[in-house]
Amino acid sequence: MAGAKKSTTTEKPSGPKDSKKNRKDKVEGGIKKSEITVVLTEQQAMKVIQNSKVITVHDLARQTGVKISAANAFLKQLAIKGTVKKVGGYSGHYLYQVVSS
Repeated sequence: MAGAKKSTTTEKPSGPKDSKKNRKDKVEGGIKKSEITVVLTEQQAMKVIQNSKVITVHDLARQTGVKISAANAFLKQLAIKGTVKKVGGYSGHYLYQVVSS
């Protein structure tokens, strides 16, 4: 036999409510975001690339201290120039290798 459900009442704190409008005002009146630029020098990147048999975008970004998007753009430019070539990988996670001269 099933028992009757007990009703429980929970009291909510009666403090000031933070509506979306208030949050928006705080962001607009607060500190503005600054633009961050990431520079990857060719010497710095080539030093890392030449010391590796193969390199991924994530490896290059981690070792040079730049964003993944900057490292990806740099490796794509080198691939177009013919300095490096894609040797493997899948779904955007490619392996790059220096072209031997």
